[in-house]
Amino acid sequence: MQNDVLFKRLQTFEFLRGLDHETLSALAKNSTWKVFAPDAVVFWEGDTESNLYYLQYGSLKVLKSSADGREQVLKFIGAGEIFNEIGVLAKRPNPVTAVALEESGIWLIPRHALEEIVMAHPQTALQIIQNMADKIIGLVTLAADLSLKTVEARFAKLLLDQAEGDVIERHRWTNQTEMASHLGTVPDVLSRVIRELTKAGLIEMDKQHIRILDRTGLSARAQGKEKP
Repeated sequence: MQNDVLFKRLQTFEFLRGLDHETLSALAKNSTWKVFAPDAVVFWEGDTESNLYYLQYGSLKVLKSSADGREQVLKFIGAGEIFNEIGVLAKRPNPVTAVALEESGIWLIPRHALEEIVMAHPQTALQIIQNMADKIIGLVTLAADLSLKTVEARFAKLLLDQAEGDVIERHRWTNQTEMASHLGTVPDVLSRVIRELTKAGLIEMDKQHIRILDRTGLSARAQGKEKP
């Protein structure tokens, strides 16, 4: 029954577009279902992974750790996303650690099944490469932001990117510790930035939501400009 659910999901994956019913059905049957508790490690940096992951529900953070224990969150992963293309296709130790932020149900799609598809369907290989390229561009943008933009500018950009309309629901990743790790700073600095943006009338926060009150002004701050 669970594999039938995955089969239906696979039919919607852009990088598997054009594959026939039998191929997708075989891929689903070869896949494994796992549920990870909050704070559980999905895989460690340095692991040699042999699976592509599909997050059916829940949320994850992908991070790098320093020798002194500091974390840099590279990406938050939400339901419906696939990840670990580099680990599964490059056959190298994984460069990051993935951790569940809440209970998360994940499909593990094995490398051997993907390799068979890639060999038989070159168009699928091109689509996977395109998906990987999009993520690499995102990492380049993150590296540029961390080195060139202030914490305020990075936080403003994060809010604008994550907002649906002008509202961001406060899931576990939106606590100040997790956001600070993603922004390459510490919670105290982020608290000062939040107070400044709130005082300027650009945002307001409560336990459930972050609301953008002045999108134009927040966009200016994301570009490193002061509000007129």
